[in-house]
Amino acid sequence: MSRSAQNGNQWSQWHDRLHKSLLAKKSLIPNGSSLLLAVSGGQDSMALLKLISDIQHLHEWKIYVWHGDHGWHSQSQKFAAEIKVWCNQNTIDFYFDSTNKSTTSNEEKARKWRYKKLVETAQAVTKQTPTRPCNYILTGHTGSDKAETFLLNVARGTNLAGLVSLNDSREITPGIQLIRPLLNFNRSETSKICNEMNLPIWLDPTNNNQKLTRNKIRQQILPMLNELYQGSDLRIASLSTSLNYIKKDQESLAKLALVAIQEQENRSISRINLVKQTISTQRILLALWFKEEGLPSISSRELNEICKRMERGKPPGSKYLKGNWRLNWTRNSIHLSCLKAI
Repeated sequence: MSRSAQNGNQWSQWHDRLHKSLLAKKSLIPNGSSLLLAVSGGQDSMALLKLISDIQHLHEWKIYVWHGDHGWHSQSQKFAAEIKVWCNQNTIDFYFDSTNKSTTSNEEKARKWRYKKLVETAQAVTKQTPTRPCNYILTGHTGSDKAETFLLNVARGTNLAGLVSLNDSREITPGIQLIRPLLNFNRSETSKICNEMNLPIWLDPTNNNQKLTRNKIRQQILPMLNELYQGSDLRIASLSTSLNYIKKDQESLAKLALVAIQEQENRSISRINLVKQTISTQRILLALWFKEEGLPSISSRELNEICKRMERGKPPGSKYLKGNWRLNWTRNSIHLSCLKAI
């Protein structure tokens, strides 16, 4: 295609796909927004940075880049310095934080550190330019990442909620949205983008660490599935998205059903009407009721135990729950009470 992107760069099929997907979801990243991009230097984040920077003039965005040095390998400081130089050469504001292995000793701790620093940086940008707040943090997660998470959670054992992670947006903190614009791309495509556009890539050696479970899925399982059925990672990601719609429909219906079995007395529902439902429906309704009442989340195992103890014909009983809550059930009703209020 001959259409030009920003700075005279050629408009490619990749620009076109991202641009059209964003036009189809105008509320995802509104025009005129300030965007903070999380850039590791890998192919996914560099592809994101290139595409977003090329189309920013079409949406009147202002973009910033944040890079985090986890201190996981000997080249990390060098990588950070080179990414900063690249951003400076492309007139992109660059922000940087570093830490060490004691803070980011595993994947979960590293993820929490990254998001904490990203939020702090976005808030700092907003403080500097209050008339144009930075309310959107963008990451380079692709459909391949979504498929990896899906497979990982299936293997671990999960419920429906665990199969619908990595959606295209979520509120990371009040007033700031985490956005994943590349979920309709896969990793082989971000590699092509970087190759075709001559983008530099900084390869983190820890990505080859086979002790990390996600790396095994990324380097062994997904490539095998894609070899058997080309594009299977994007289809798995699409399935996860479809399950998210099912989950939302389920939640909407559960709210209607919960209203139907609630009783006049505060914090009580009809045991008679609850046990008429299937066990899975009982679990959904109880989990929703607990959430609406402000209880800490409880496990599927605890929900199963409660449902079994309240089966038709079983005697009245009680159970202590997290956060000083107590659940009591009579022959006809189920009651919640917070012991802190007693």
